[in-house]
Amino acid sequence: MIETKDFTDVNYAVKSGVAVITINRPDRYNALRGRTVDELLAAFKYAWVDKSVGAVILTGAGEKAFCTGGDQKERAATGGYGETETGMFEIEALHKIIRAIPKPVIAAVNGFAIGGGHVLHVLCDLSIAVSTAKFGQVGPRVGSFDAGFGTAYLARVVGEKRAREIWFLCEQYDAQTAERWGLVNKVVEPANLMDSAIDWAKKVAALSPTALKTLKHSFNADSDHIIGIQSIAFDVLDLYIKTDEAKEGGAAFTEKRPPDYSKFKED
Repeated sequence: MIETKDFTDVNYAVKSGVAVITINRPDRYNALRGRTVDELLAAFKYAWVDKSVGAVILTGAGEKAFCTGGDQKERAATGGYGETETGMFEIEALHKIIRAIPKPVIAAVNGFAIGGGHVLHVLCDLSIAVSTAKFGQVGPRVGSFDAGFGTAYLARVVGEKRAREIWFLCEQYDAQTAERWGLVNKVVEPANLMDSAIDWAKKVAALSPTALKTLKHSFNADSDHIIGIQSIAFDVLDLYIKTDEAKEGGAAFTEKRPPDYSKFKED
């Protein structure tokens, strides 16, 4: 496994029983490449086995973005998301470990939580957002989708109508709207984000670890069947991203123009 000293895309720190995992690619709006996902998986595993850790905070570096999903510039340039330890882009494994780690995970949303980054915060147990944060999905616009936890679980969080609105319109929503919809638990001013997240994490870390683990697994049990849907969805996505239709979305994003999907519509 990657050692923390070898991390380039992620920062990992532990203090007072709280592990803070920071996606550290602010120049790319904390978008995910293969190495980023590998390092996030390693960081969550470190937090999992560290008995001094009672809660985890996931956040992004800088003031602009929490995470904006897969690195579309990398995808457009290379056809993928870069090299990885195993040769696999293990975003599915990242989703699973956020749910499986037997410690509550708090998303500290410091800016844009868009696309795959939006899915990450939804999967966290709790979300605190800055007042300037923006939320939304872009998959159908850039030639991608998350037809597993990103849809089915999102619908459990905000309801079917809101979840379909988020995916079918690909608009962005402010933090106040996200709080009203139940998409985030709390909205704070930017200067107070990490203090608020750490305050919650310390409260969590002071509680019974066995009780928290059992509660988390109990909450997850009702939606664990989505894992099967997720696996099918990623199988389809692996095939879809090789098509001209998907490539049009990535190219349009890179070229900063609206995508033209007209020729892919059925007669």
